[in-house]
Amino acid sequence: MDILQLLIWPSLACLVLTGIHVYLGLHIVARGVIFVDLSLAQVAALGTTVAFLAGFQLHTPASYLFSLTFALLGAAAFSFARRWESKVPQEAIIGIVYAVSSALAILIMDRSPEGSEHVKYILVGNLIGVSRSEVLKMAALYSAVGVLHWLWREPFFLISNKPKEAEASGMRVRWWDFLFYATFGAVVTSSVEIAGVLLVFSYLIIPAVFSMLFFERTRARLASGWALGTAVSVAAMAASYHYDTPTGATIICVFGAALALAGLLSLLLERPKGL
Repeated sequence: MDILQLLIWPSLACLVLTGIHVYLGLHIVARGVIFVDLSLAQVAALGTTVAFLAGFQLHTPASYLFSLTFALLGAAAFSFARRWESKVPQEAIIGIVYAVSSALAILIMDRSPEGSEHVKYILVGNLIGVSRSEVLKMAALYSAVGVLHWLWREPFFLISNKPKEAEASGMRVRWWDFLFYATFGAVVTSSVEIAGVLLVFSYLIIPAVFSMLFFERTRARLASGWALGTAVSVAAMAASYHYDTPTGATIICVFGAALALAGLLSLLLERPKGL
């Protein structure tokens, strides 16, 4: 019973993270902006850092508002960066934003006696300490974002998979890009508070890459990504408890091992017959 009480809400949090991040990860990988999650998460974390320096505690409405505001500003920057894509790759802008926001966070936290602990919290979060109310709030937010993405699925998928066709059709690509990154930023802001930057990146990218190794259709990719995320979450939670290891780092390592095995399996399946 003690084990169940300890792991039930962290496990449910992992399943909620899996649900939305696998879907968003397919968009991110298709767009070729792999590190936008790390960058936008770091921008959101910078907002939390500014709130902390201003005297607001973590996990408060004021702290979240700071973080969300910074994430929306980052979303606007990434959506407008597309206009320079013929001269400067969007990934370069994303990298610059990540580097500058990270440096700013370090400069700010250098003024705080608790700076090192805050930086560690931003990177790995505190998944094992997540509460029932936090999981329910996160699930409600992600459900709302999921509904919006279902309603806007056609322009979002067209821009992600066929950007030139979207522009040729006369679609307001920058506006739709902003909506995508804004909803993405809202998700990341909530996720980073609980799971940290590195774990959020893993949930976003690794299941998407895994599913793309074996499937072409979006539904199959979603189903396989969700299956991997669920299996890894359960296995890593059990391993973390049994071996008394940090939960977030354990999940990331299990994700990495699963992807490595999937890569080997993919190579074996592609080997020509007779070799």
